[in-house]
Amino acid sequence: MGPVLAGVLQLLALTSALALVHKPLGNHMAKVYSSDEHWRVERWIYRGIGVDPGAQMRWPAYLRGVLAFSVAGVLFLYLVQRAQGVLPLSLGFRAVDPDQAFNTAVSFVTNTNWQSYSGEQAMGHLVQTAGLAVQNFTSAAVGMAVAVALVRGFARSRTGELGNLWADLVRGTVRVLVPLATLGAVVLAACGVIQNFSGIHEVGRFTGGSQQWNGGAVASQEAIKLLGTNGGGYFNANSAHPFENPTPFTNLFEIFLILVIPFSITRTFGVMVGSVRQGYAILATMATFWIAFVALMMWTEFSHRGPALEIAGGAMEGKEVRFGVGASSIFAVSTTLTSTGAVDSFHSSFTGLGGGIAMLGMMLGEIAPGGVGSGLYGMLVMAVTAVFIAGLMVGRTPEYLGKKIGTREIKLAACHLLVTPALVLILTACAMALPTPVNSTTGSGAHGFSEILYAYTSGANNNGSAFAGLDADTQWFNTTIGLAMLLGRFLPMVFVLALAGSLAGQRPVPVTTGTLRTDKPLFSGLMVGAILILAGLTYFPALALGPLAEGLAA
Repeated sequence: MGPVLAGVLQLLALTSALALVHKPLGNHMAKVYSSDEHWRVERWIYRGIGVDPGAQMRWPAYLRGVLAFSVAGVLFLYLVQRAQGVLPLSLGFRAVDPDQAFNTAVSFVTNTNWQSYSGEQAMGHLVQTAGLAVQNFTSAAVGMAVAVALVRGFARSRTGELGNLWADLVRGTVRVLVPLATLGAVVLAACGVIQNFSGIHEVGRFTGGSQQWNGGAVASQEAIKLLGTNGGGYFNANSAHPFENPTPFTNLFEIFLILVIPFSITRTFGVMVGSVRQGYAILATMATFWIAFVALMMWTEFSHRGPALEIAGGAMEGKEVRFGVGASSIFAVSTTLTSTGAVDSFHSSFTGLGGGIAMLGMMLGEIAPGGVGSGLYGMLVMAVTAVFIAGLMVGRTPEYLGKKIGTREIKLAACHLLVTPALVLILTACAMALPTPVNSTTGSGAHGFSEILYAYTSGANNNGSAFAGLDADTQWFNTTIGLAMLLGRFLPMVFVLALAGSLAGQRPVPVTTGTLRTDKPLFSGLMVGAILILAGLTYFPALALGPLAEGLAA
């Protein structure tokens, strides 16, 4: 079997698996977030934190809860890292430096999981499990809660109430993330991913020296790392490490975990607004981008230029021979079109155009299918924008799901769309103007610029992957990328929740013959065009200086 055919067959198998679980998982999540029933363990949690799960919140209260919960998470994770030297199961590692502890705490709380350190050389078992793994659950639950709040904004009328944040967080964690992560961990452990609390031990001698590895509760952390579109690896090599991803099957299963909730939550959206066809329209838009990007990535990485690439069957530099070009291409696209950031190959070693495709996937806003929750609310903001553009074209007041898209709504949508490009481009320009990046990147010219552009794109879009040629463990990058992650995560949430509150307070608009049908392929095509134009116009000059210049010069 040729490598191209193997890649295509893996893509078909993955697509089939996602299609099988789309309806049952989507319906389950809709039931979870629509139910008034609370499980006993959930009631214990509510009593423990002192909240009333039945109290409805307007968008300012919902937002304050999100911010307060996230700030508490940042402080807890920062303190755990700073106290690591005196904690049990530290493996002898010292306390994490203040700037790196800040960066890591922000990274995991914002669902970015950017890592400027080597996990097996910096973090003990307690920090990895009680600190980082816990935030993998909570950050994913926050994203899902905000998405559900926006869906309620479309589904409800003449009320500003969006539900109860604490109930949404608890139910999303207890009924969705924990069961799926447990199942995923069992599968991974059964297939060879390690799960222990082993100390540091010598595994062999190579080229006259010794090599040491520590164990860890990797299978359990790996499952929620991928399921929650987090991405932080237990080891520096991330999902290219055999302890995290030992076989071609586990590699495909890990891609499945990355995509399963973001694709299935479109069904949740359709059920909750009373029209599954609306969910299919969003799903079709997401799937169009994902399949197109996978095809483009495979084309660039399988293109044979020279005898070495012909013998290897493609551009194998930076890729695991266990997986090959096809599986690595699917993984790279899936991790950058979501807010995951996990890698089974090193994107800096991809072809110039291949690295540009990975970068563009993040620049689109990671909405195809996007992160857990964040992908859905990002795509719904794009749907509002597309409806507004269509309304301008035909000279009619734009409507979406029975809600008018007026001045307030489109301003909030525009602010959401402008936050991350502003952060990426401004911070990249500042970094290029300072001497620090010159000493922190191993690349030069177009590729060196791409490494810095990729870093801020990854941080501001809460992805977490990197080009790997950049030494990001400096005070400048730890601080500025940390700020990019904070602002890139929570400023869009402000605008999304404000938009949800505005929509929930409206009266429904009756459907007429002039109403734009938003459950048809025409509307999906309109959204695809709007996304490409907005992202292309914003980022094309920067892409032309980096990956495009590098790819065309190759």
